[in-house]
Amino acid sequence: MRMSSEEAKDSIVVPLIINGRDHYPERSFDVTSPVTGKVAHRCGAATLADAAAAVDAAAAAFKTWRRATPSLRRDILLRAAEIMRQRSDELVRIESDETGAARPWALFDVDTATELIKDVAGRISAMEGSFPTLTDPDTSGIVLREPYGVVLSVAPWNAPYILAARSITGPVAAGNTVVLKASELAPKSMRALVSVFHEAGLPNGVVNMIAHDRDTAAEITAALIANPHVRKISFTGSTNVGRVIGRLAGEHLKPVILELGGKAPAIVWEDADLDVAAQQCALGAFLHGGQICMATERIIVHKKIKSQFREKLKAAVDDMFPSAGPAPILVNEAAVRRNKALVENATSKGATVIFGDVSAREPRGAELRPIIIDRVTPDMDIYKTESFGPTVSLYEIETEEEALELANDSDYGLTSAVFTGDLRRGLRFARGIESGAVHINNMTVHDESALPHGGTKSSGFGRFNSSAGLDEWVRTKTITFKH
Repeated sequence: MRMSSEEAKDSIVVPLIINGRDHYPERSFDVTSPVTGKVAHRCGAATLADAAAAVDAAAAAFKTWRRATPSLRRDILLRAAEIMRQRSDELVRIESDETGAARPWALFDVDTATELIKDVAGRISAMEGSFPTLTDPDTSGIVLREPYGVVLSVAPWNAPYILAARSITGPVAAGNTVVLKASELAPKSMRALVSVFHEAGLPNGVVNMIAHDRDTAAEITAALIANPHVRKISFTGSTNVGRVIGRLAGEHLKPVILELGGKAPAIVWEDADLDVAAQQCALGAFLHGGQICMATERIIVHKKIKSQFREKLKAAVDDMFPSAGPAPILVNEAAVRRNKALVENATSKGATVIFGDVSAREPRGAELRPIIIDRVTPDMDIYKTESFGPTVSLYEIETEEEALELANDSDYGLTSAVFTGDLRRGLRFARGIESGAVHINNMTVHDESALPHGGTKSSGFGRFNSSAGLDEWVRTKTITFKH
């Protein structure tokens, strides 16, 4: 659909933000709310020229922002965190309307993003270079830590404030400028976040936001990565798209940080507190409808307690998501169809649904209640495929070797969990599991600003959060001089 700039301003269209100003492209696309099944609003669809303009604005802003004092950057981020707190109700409403997120999840998203921004602000003054002693006593050296330049940040819809905030805050704190490529499923949420930074006093051009429709995704993404002003890429999203991003970045010799998909295992050993394990596995599997990259997708249970644990897990899920209550709302009907297809494929090959009803008809097409599957085998699609929805599979093992082999039999390696009463066994499992994080006696979903976050294998590489996350956005420069 083509709209003039004036028509766009008169309708409910989410504008892009380029050089601190609202920008209304000629084209726009629908954003459908999974809550109502109707168009919630439209969003401006960036062209190649718009994408180039956003990069140009970021490149121009970098010349001065790179010289901004640490205290100035810190104060702007702290003000942004305070504004987020003040605008919390508004931000929660936008996310819930746009993505179908339940209010508790949307509030968690806002609160966690706020804490992340504050944490990064507090680390800025600790970023420093070094003055190493060299072999020649008449020569001295300085190791500087400098920002890269323009960073292309791509963030998904499932936690639009956390995931967009971390892709903006780290680079900006280190002196880079950013072009945020917002998810087409959550552009209004991400635009609201960018507006928070501008309200806090971030100079024009330091953070720019564009969005585009699906038809132009490949063309615009490739052009952004190829743009000579773009020096590093941050991508959070699916592994399939991450491979494309990594390949394109490699062709242009540009570094990337990738946080991709997951297939998180949770090992429940025979000495575990089964009530805690059941509650944490239920929460880890079905929080936000399972639409979290860290969501528990495989529960590996010791044979001796499997029957008992299975009943406790079903009771925990029923307590959290009662059949008389509303069903979780996924981001769209396609997500429901994908999860149902995975379950139907598994049951056609011998798996058993022990909780939930894959054929149930809900009032809204984007609704799907939790489903637990037992007797899953490697020939079933769900064994390897990330469901990214409210489905979880049970597996039975007897030895630690079997548990580790099954936990590691995945292309992914983002996060995991172990439930045991023996810390030594828990640490032994933690060392053996191939993932970026292992949580002992807690759910697989755990992401906070003090801890480095990222994966291994097909879950990506590089780290967000903590000092390790901030280090991703600077590079060293060596200077030597004779006395």
